[in-house]
Amino acid sequence: MSTPTIVTKLPKVGTTIFTVMSALASEKGAVNLGQGFPDFHCDPTLVNAVTQAMQDGLNQYPPMAGVLPLREAIAYKVEQLYGHRYDPVSEITVTAGATQGILTSVLCAVHAGDEVIVIEPVYDCYVPAIELAGGVPVFVQMEVGAAGYSIPWDKVKAAVTPKTRMIMVNTPHNPTGSVMRAADVAALADIVRGTDILILSDEVYEHMVYDGQPHESLARHPELAERSFINSSFGKTYHVTGWKVGYVAAPAALTAEFRKVHQFNVFTVNTPVQYGLAAYMKDPAPYLDLPAFYQKKRDLFRAGLAATRFELLPSQGTYFQCVKYGAISDQPEAEFCKWLTTEIGVAAIPVSAFYNTPRESGIVRFCFAKKDETLRLALDRLASL
Repeated sequence: MSTPTIVTKLPKVGTTIFTVMSALASEKGAVNLGQGFPDFHCDPTLVNAVTQAMQDGLNQYPPMAGVLPLREAIAYKVEQLYGHRYDPVSEITVTAGATQGILTSVLCAVHAGDEVIVIEPVYDCYVPAIELAGGVPVFVQMEVGAAGYSIPWDKVKAAVTPKTRMIMVNTPHNPTGSVMRAADVAALADIVRGTDILILSDEVYEHMVYDGQPHESLARHPELAERSFINSSFGKTYHVTGWKVGYVAAPAALTAEFRKVHQFNVFTVNTPVQYGLAAYMKDPAPYLDLPAFYQKKRDLFRAGLAATRFELLPSQGTYFQCVKYGAISDQPEAEFCKWLTTEIGVAAIPVSAFYNTPRESGIVRFCFAKKDETLRLALDRLASL
């Protein structure tokens, strides 16, 4: 007797490059600067807050949309930072990480045949979400020059058709480390004005914008906020990526549809972590101080790389640093990353993996969300390049 055959809904999806490179890094004993998670601990105060919630018996189902104290804390933070007041009851939903928030945002809004514009290089969960909804991804590639990556808004505008249902943006941007500025936001607003196009704004790195620049959350801009699902991540902000807790802020009418899907693909998110986060958020210092914390790591890493033949692209946000390696090798990006991991002992991620049709730009991505000693070890190994 044989197992029945399933016709795959995601024929292009296989083992991710992150899994491949992390496995190779482990096998070779390489410093893993590929996958984007910290190798240091979170604040013990946060762990204690979650532990206290568990000990207080807060271990049963919470409300479907999330516990109210946490939604109130999120609403307060967003209002203080970006000047937009979301109703914690009807406009904020706690999610099982940003990936679930992104999938749910797409599933609730995109119907079969709808087009969704995505900007490449693009994080790997976007396109599968569109395809599961029956939508059609429409790709616009970022341009890369001496000033780094930028979005060609004229090409985004040209990609809009009567079938366009959503535009997905990501700022600060993974993998490029670029950020949207006020001019970018204005260009996006010009494109969607007078249409029914929705926006999914992935802002999981919102608290990692450097050099004194502001994070241009779409929540700052009433015209865009009224049509946007804004996704964020506690995992990124508080160094707890394994907890898988985030949130989506959206106008009440969009949130109502979002919650219809949320209720049946995850229902709700673990209770004690929500209460712990709510208590921890009473002190804004951890997220207000985060840009300086990561900028020090960025600057340490960039200073070390400057002594190599890598060409550094700007890292305006996130905890990623992209580099060109043309002076070192003419290998394709994936092969160069395997060589770098095996022969030099440092793992990176090829940016070509973030394209629907792999594009060879001679650029790879490092993650600097690591202990200083980890970064120094990696730099010692890269010094020969």
